Amino acid sequence: MSEVKQRGRRRASSPVTHELTVVPGGRREALAVERAAVPNNSVAQLLRAGAASGAGQKVGVAMAATGLVLAVTLPSGQAVEAPSFQASTASSVETVVSASAEIPITFAAPGITSALNPDGRLKETLKVNASKVTPQAAKGTLSAPLKVLTPTSPFGDRISPITGQVDEHHTGQDFAVASGTDVLAAAGGTVTFSGWHSYGGGNRVVIDHGNGLSTSYNHMSSNLVKVGQKVERGDAVGLSGSTGASTGPHLHFEVIVNDETIDPMGWL
Repeated sequence: MSEVKQRGRRRASSPVTHELTVVPGGRREALAVERAAVPNNSVAQLLRAGAASGAGQKVGVAMAATGLVLAVTLPSGQAVEAPSFQASTASSVETVVSASAEIPITFAAPGITSALNPDGRLKETLKVNASKVTPQAAKGTLSAPLKVLTPTSPFGDRISPITGQVDEHHTGQDFAVASGTDVLAAAGGTVTFSGWHSYGGGNRVVIDHGNGLSTSYNHMSSNLVKVGQKVERGDAVGLSGSTGASTGPHLHFEVIVNDETIDPMGWL
């Protein structure tokens, strides 16, 4: 029998293989097509474009999807360090503070002015003289002089409960309270008076808060502070009572601006 030669394209015995060489430590990948000649060199151009743009992995995935096989070869004798990734979420970050044993570490609160720091707010308010503080700025800068406030006779003109005088000027705000109750400093400051008040206040304490602002606490059964003493907001300065010109146990609380009494409720 005679041998019949058939013409046509020769089929490749195995898939066309392109080699991808990764250079460790380099910012770009070096790609080379070594085995197969592709018409119009389209695959090689695709690989070079992917390497130049940093998208080598995406190019490889795209080519695999089309049926092409990529063989990745690494230079022998060299170790390749895998890239490491660190989570950037706040929950995975820990802060370690260390110091020698003899060094004190404190976590002091910043001097911010807010409802959580009333003394800081008062200090900020009193950067001007107390007489120039607006009602909006003054409100809430002083703390209650008692744990529970039960207002009775208000500041201003009234009929005197003792003499019956019609136009008596009441210089403070009265709060009903049982005798022996702690009377509290409305803000931090320096005690400028602690003793008997000759004009009806009985046992009286006056605290200077700075820049023209003072507070006074009257009719107390006893005083717990001395002149020149520094007190903090909320410190007990005396015990409530009914001393002086008083008809019963109560606290007569005053706010004094530049030696003149004003309505305390504007500052509480």
